[in-house]
Amino acid sequence: MSDQGPRAVQFGMLQADAQAQGSPSSIDLLKDVQLIVQAELGKARRQVKDILKLTVGSVIELDKEAGEPIDILVNSKRIARGEVVEIDGQYGVRITEIVK
Repeated sequence: MSDQGPRAVQFGMLQADAQAQGSPSSIDLLKDVQLIVQAELGKARRQVKDILKLTVGSVIELDKEAGEPIDILVNSKRIARGEVVEIDGQYGVRITEIVK
């Protein structure tokens, strides 16, 4: 094997084929991708021995106070904050702030 060192490589131009010209935009390709959306009311850290003691009716104190905004996460990244709402017996989140 001979070591000639680095050499320049030249690539030809890429041509769009006929099917690609009628294809949707890049964002359209992502519209059907599923993401995990979570509404996080708060967090708590507990030792395993304390978790094993939990029973029906146990209360876990969270790191947020009542009335504070909850975090809305997409794939574990916070994207917004909101408030819990109840409509016809179902809970939801009203977005009050988009996090940048």
